[in-house]
Amino acid sequence: MKLVVTRVRNKNYYRVLHVPIWIWVFWVLPGHLTYTLYKYGPDRRHWYWLAAVAVVCAWRGCVGRLPGCEPQPYIRYWGQDLPNLPYRVFCYTAAWIDLMVPFAINLIGLTYAFATRGTWLVDDLYHWLYYPLAALVVLATVFDVTPRTRRSTIQEGAERAWLYIAIWTVVPTQIVNWVMWRVGKYLDVTPQGLADLRFFACVFTAGLIFTLGVKGKLPRTARYYATREDASAAAVAAESEA
Repeated sequence: MKLVVTRVRNKNYYRVLHVPIWIWVFWVLPGHLTYTLYKYGPDRRHWYWLAAVAVVCAWRGCVGRLPGCEPQPYIRYWGQDLPNLPYRVFCYTAAWIDLMVPFAINLIGLTYAFATRGTWLVDDLYHWLYYPLAALVVLATVFDVTPRTRRSTIQEGAERAWLYIAIWTVVPTQIVNWVMWRVGKYLDVTPQGLADLRFFACVFTAGLIFTLGVKGKLPRTARYYATREDASAAAVAAESEA
């Protein structure tokens, strides 16, 4: 058992600051909209969807039904065996889709271009593969596999770390991918050379950051695996504070 949250109530600014995070998560969730956003910039559809997401997230944040927006922390001890709440399952499933699906599509596209001397098919991958891959993440949640969406919070200390490892790995790598995509036309290299540069930049960045995360060298990536004894001790501690 490990006490990780000493406060008994979340401060208002802490709750408010989590709302934009979830607005972003749900705004970029539809794959077809997100791809056109990054490729062409926002159009009317993106602004309508953003407005709808902002209204719903503001409402759910006000009533404490977004992760981080609760009036008081739901989990204070690593090892607490609590039922995972439906809104947490829904939100973290969406977050995993945002992280893993575009990253997987870009990696597949870069690998294909590397292997085929510069043939790009990311457009087709987003069209045909985005929602099947998203469905796989949902299926993993249904089968109690996706971190932070599992039915019990007993391993929250490890599952939160895996989410942060994914965030640390995916976000910088996607930024590198975007930069390489934007500046590629200014480089005096062949299509095959450009494909090679983009592929190695992606693999090197992702591999380096993922390794640092797995070793627990990045913020919030240290993993705590609870035992049943931890669960019993956490339950006793929570009852004594009630």
